[in-house]
Amino acid sequence: MAEMARKSKDFHHVSRGWNAVLHLIAGIFSFMCVFPFIFVVIISFTDEKTLATDGYRLLPAKWSLDAYRFVFESGDSLLRSYGVTIAVTLIGTILSLVMISLYAYAISRKSFRYRRFFSVFAIVTMLFNGGMIPTYMVVSQLMGLKDSLWALILPLAMNAFYIMILRTFYSTSVPEAIIESARIDGAGDFYIFLRIVLPLSLPGLATIGLFSTLGYWNDWFNALLYIDNPNLVPLQSMLMRIESSIAFIQQNSQNTSLSLAAMQSIPQDTSRMAMVVLATLPIIFAYPFFQRYFVQGLTVGAVKE
Repeated sequence: MAEMARKSKDFHHVSRGWNAVLHLIAGIFSFMCVFPFIFVVIISFTDEKTLATDGYRLLPAKWSLDAYRFVFESGDSLLRSYGVTIAVTLIGTILSLVMISLYAYAISRKSFRYRRFFSVFAIVTMLFNGGMIPTYMVVSQLMGLKDSLWALILPLAMNAFYIMILRTFYSTSVPEAIIESARIDGAGDFYIFLRIVLPLSLPGLATIGLFSTLGYWNDWFNALLYIDNPNLVPLQSMLMRIESSIAFIQQNSQNTSLSLAAMQSIPQDTSRMAMVVLATLPIIFAYPFFQRYFVQGLTVGAVKE
């Protein structure tokens, strides 16, 4: 008994040591992931002349808000673009979750007669598509969505890859015994889906929701195709236009003295970093929201077979 106690004590001692090592490795890895963004934030608050003379430093000799001032002055409707992007992201993510979760649940049930047809139908769209020109004609002419927020929402609402992910999650993580028990008690399909399946599927839904949120937030191509109204330009498209303006002045700075003078007053590098911060910082706050549902979904009770 004494020997077993000694071995157990040595085992716990080694485990604590390995725990410390693993925590240290995880901390270093986490710092390596976060540090680039912190460094970008520091550069965005650095004075442009100081950056040109001293280079990139963690503690710049002079701090400045010129980059953010230039971005907000260049894009006079930048706050409006933020509002457009937030509205599109919220509406699009909710609509995408509703459509994808219902579609995936239907094809995940063995009792659904046409599950094979709709599964193949979704997979085919992953392999083939009509192309950009037919898509543009459908969205702008057939559906009449040009210069509207729906042109930024509907093209990204359904994603066959997300459907396959959520279908697999339903099939493997939602026990069939729960659904059969609910059917025996007289529950309908919508009741089972809303009251039983969705609470058990929060990790999968949170994953799809996070993917959809990132897709809507970072989308700029649909705005390039369908949006001409300056009041409906989303954030990413607005920042791309500001970047294009800086590049245009930079390319023509040697042609005229006016362009040269304008180029000297533009914080080129720091403004680019400021745009990265403005485009990235708000979406970072979405991660703790989804993380809460990850944890909540993992703590839901399971069925004892």
